[in-house]
Amino acid sequence: MSWLQRLKITATVIIVLTATGCASTKAPFDYSAFKESNPHSILVLPPVNNSPEVQASYSVLSYATRPLSEAGFYVMPVTLVDEAFKENGISQPSDMHATSPEKLRLIFGADSALYITVSKYGQVYAVLSSASVVTADAKLIDLKTGKQLWNGNASASSEEGKNQQGGLAGMLISALVNQVIGTVFDQSHVTAGITTTRLLSAGIPNGMLFGPRSPNYVKN
Repeated sequence: MSWLQRLKITATVIIVLTATGCASTKAPFDYSAFKESNPHSILVLPPVNNSPEVQASYSVLSYATRPLSEAGFYVMPVTLVDEAFKENGISQPSDMHATSPEKLRLIFGADSALYITVSKYGQVYAVLSSASVVTADAKLIDLKTGKQLWNGNASASSEEGKNQQGGLAGMLISALVNQVIGTVFDQSHVTAGITTTRLLSAGIPNGMLFGPRSPNYVKN
């Protein structure tokens, strides 16, 4: 990914997180199980893909390590994890997710595992609009006890913050152009970066807690 794409993602995430912090109406998440477990390391499993786009799982996975590492957790290298599964005859994310917590802990030695599911990925075209949309949810499981420590969901669209102008004809042309650009240049991959950062960042309402490697970590 180019530095310009990374800059775009970073700027968008800052705006989104600020807006989310101001407008959130969700009930506060109960972090008691998370705090009791106090995980230091996270095993990120390749996401289950429920969208029609085959690249969705590994597109989202490619962004997952950074927000978790910045939150202060040790993240098992996702490429090595994926290869370890495949070397043992497990190639589908759904089968990886079905592996017992005890076995995951025995093989990888992590404190917790993150299970991500992608429900939307790709170009969404309507009569007057076209956008790349990525939606995902995640849950963090304690590999010692099998208890759920945290769960969340997030979505992002390439059209967030844009104003449609130019009348009906202009909106139709804009929708067609956006569809072509989004398909040819895989705009969904950039959008996946925003969704994943929004989903897994710490320090936002109902988001992940800070881990022990973060200066913002609060010891129980």
